Amino acid sequence: MNENLFASFITPTVMGLPIVILIIMFPSMLFPAPFRLINNRLISLQYWLIRLTSKQMMTIHNHKGQTWSLMLMSLIMFIGTTNLLGLLPHSFTPTTQLSMNLGMAIPLWAGTVVTGFRNKTKASLAHFLPQGTPTPLIPMLVIIETISLFIQPVALAVRLTANITAGHLLMHLIGGATLALMSINTPTALITFIVLILLTILEFAVAMIQAYVFTLLVSLYLHDNT
Repeated sequence: MNENLFASFITPTVMGLPIVILIIMFPSMLFPAPFRLINNRLISLQYWLIRLTSKQMMTIHNHKGQTWSLMLMSLIMFIGTTNLLGLLPHSFTPTTQLSMNLGMAIPLWAGTVVTGFRNKTKASLAHFLPQGTPTPLIPMLVIIETISLFIQPVALAVRLTANITAGHLLMHLIGGATLALMSINTPTALITFIVLILLTILEFAVAMIQAYVFTLLVSLYLHDNT
């Protein structure tokens, strides 16, 4: 039976209505608000990871940049949990959709750029023209720097989409090969199954790393503009 490799990336629907909004809201249920005086081990582990990540990511920022800490921590938690939930069988990963990733990247990038023009207008404009540029090259450099500025959110979104999509496709292909080889060559099927397990472990790491990279790059854009 031929199966479309990209069938798992199609937005799921119920009675013809897309349910991607419910899927996007689902990760927030994994971080319950504590109602006890003493937290359990899971909530304590979550708090420890959040404190560690925020301390590492927000150290380089000044006071204005640190006001974004709540947004950046929410962003890394959302992307990380969404990527991890997408590794479950018969699940849907919203971060494989370029439109959703652009919807996250463009407003965050625009917010950092607007913040830079409000707080450091001269420094922000100076990025378009490096000091000591020869006069004949000024128009070309301004165009190049403008393009590089506007391509930043696209690079953010494409990087996240490509890495998550490539991992899912590899797992799908190797899983299909394992099922096909079980009735043909059992030792080879066992080898491909071991490769599939190792790839799954790698995808768990990639899911967290990509969430960290996406948030870190937004943090660096913010640092350059505050």
